[in-house]
Amino acid sequence: MLLSKLLGERFKEKPQEAKSISHIFLLRGGYIRQVANGLFTMLLPAQKVKVNIEKIIREEMNKIDGQEVIFPVVLPGELWQESGRFESVGSELLRMKDRTDKDLVLGMTHEEAAVHLARSEAKSYTQYPFMIYQIQTKFRDEARSRGGLIRVREFTMKDAYSFHTSNEDLDAYYDKCLKAYNEIYRRTGVPEVVCVESDSGMMGGNVSHEFMLLADIGEDTIVVCDTCGYMSNMEVATGKLAAVMKEEKAIEKIHTPKMNTIADIAKYFGVSEEHTLKAAVYNVQDKSEPLVIFIRGDLQVNIAKVQKIVKAAITPYEDYENCDLAFGFIGPYKMNTDKVTVIYDKSLKDETNLICGGNEADYHYSGLNMNRDLSAIEYVDVAEVKEGQCCPNCNGKLTFKRGIEVGNIFKLGTKYTDVMKMTYVDQDGKSKTPIMGCYGIGVGRLIASAIEAHHDDYGPIWPISIAPWQVHICALKSKTMDINVIGAEIYGKLSQKFEVIFDDRGAAPGVQFADADLLGVPVRIVLGEKNLKNGNVEIVTRDKSIKKLIAKEDVYEEVASIIRELQQRL
Repeated sequence: MLLSKLLGERFKEKPQEAKSISHIFLLRGGYIRQVANGLFTMLLPAQKVKVNIEKIIREEMNKIDGQEVIFPVVLPGELWQESGRFESVGSELLRMKDRTDKDLVLGMTHEEAAVHLARSEAKSYTQYPFMIYQIQTKFRDEARSRGGLIRVREFTMKDAYSFHTSNEDLDAYYDKCLKAYNEIYRRTGVPEVVCVESDSGMMGGNVSHEFMLLADIGEDTIVVCDTCGYMSNMEVATGKLAAVMKEEKAIEKIHTPKMNTIADIAKYFGVSEEHTLKAAVYNVQDKSEPLVIFIRGDLQVNIAKVQKIVKAAITPYEDYENCDLAFGFIGPYKMNTDKVTVIYDKSLKDETNLICGGNEADYHYSGLNMNRDLSAIEYVDVAEVKEGQCCPNCNGKLTFKRGIEVGNIFKLGTKYTDVMKMTYVDQDGKSKTPIMGCYGIGVGRLIASAIEAHHDDYGPIWPISIAPWQVHICALKSKTMDINVIGAEIYGKLSQKFEVIFDDRGAAPGVQFADADLLGVPVRIVLGEKNLKNGNVEIVTRDKSIKKLIAKEDVYEEVASIIRELQQRL
């Protein structure tokens, strides 16, 4: 590629709309241009990186017997109605009508399409297990597009779907995919990606993991143990609470006028918030009665954990006038539970001498003993972990980090195959429902993540495996010789084996080097008058780990050697 022909302006000013490192450099380097909020055109440099990433993904999926397919971008609404997601998924799913007034959706994920295909093609146990995958354009009407390619509305994704006849078979294949994902991130030059436990969200299923690049720009909070390496997404993270010594006292009802917050109550009684019990009230989708969650006063409810328990979406309860609950003064002691559903967080298990609401305006109870004063209770984990809390696996402390999600895998079970009535005939002649796994990687987000992980103050430092070009030739302007002729000769020879870009513009050295930094090509050849007069050229890697003068006739062999070394570092 001749740089003089490359479409896309490079510039040194920081774009006002860009906040993340990757967004700044993708705009400054001429990789992407915004079309609308969350919608981008990819120019050649970004497209070449994307193609290189997709090649690695395909190779690793094929190694674990993946079969590449391609599903429609636009899907009939009736498929999503079969699964129940046409109604349950919110406004991020783009719905529309065709000319015959039939419902359509713009695919944001393709579980329904995968089941639709598989149920017509895999009717015997002899055809199992199998995995199908695609690399396809998706659309999610994201409310908070940000960070360039980190959070967009239209994106390219590799999504794979495996089908099995037993949970044991799914477990074995799930582990294969997990290893394949780790290999993909290693080969694409971002081994910094870590695997964490996660919540399956709208995808469903019982077990899921996310692959996260730890970065300040990330939107997800990752809980990390400082001792044993435990890692989990905040949505499913657990921790151990330190024991709080409390003297056992008799329960007593106390007048607490206008004290309807935990902070007020703790201050009034002269205790810390961990000595209190609080109530959080929610609406449950398709349920009329409110959901009341009791939890220790110093903790917060984890919405994702609750939704997994009740198997429905929840929202804060606001219909105060049509409810008998004494909002601000709700407590479990002598509470009328006829018209409510109650959940107790495990932080309350065996607690004594708690302060809680009195179920009457302006009254609280002190001295609540969970075992003594309440009937048999089933405790569940619905609390968010706190920074500094003890690790669930050891005595280490939990810390919070930010992460960019670059992939996820789920054990879906029969969530989709059951409701969509997919069956096969087992070896005993009986009809059975297959078990599914789902595995996704965001290609565009991986492009951004590679920059977030590898850059300096001047631009990206692309890993050799995904770089838009492997070699960048800078031909510096000279008054005594035509360096472009020499550059063209080297360019022609190297291009027979490597991806090469040649700066043939005759621009000032500062301009050439600034553009080369923004393009981030791993190996740079600098052709200057002084060195060429001595028969030498300079070779320097983008990460500055290699810098040397070599004889012009040795360029080909030296470049090949450096590229091999960079590949071995991955």
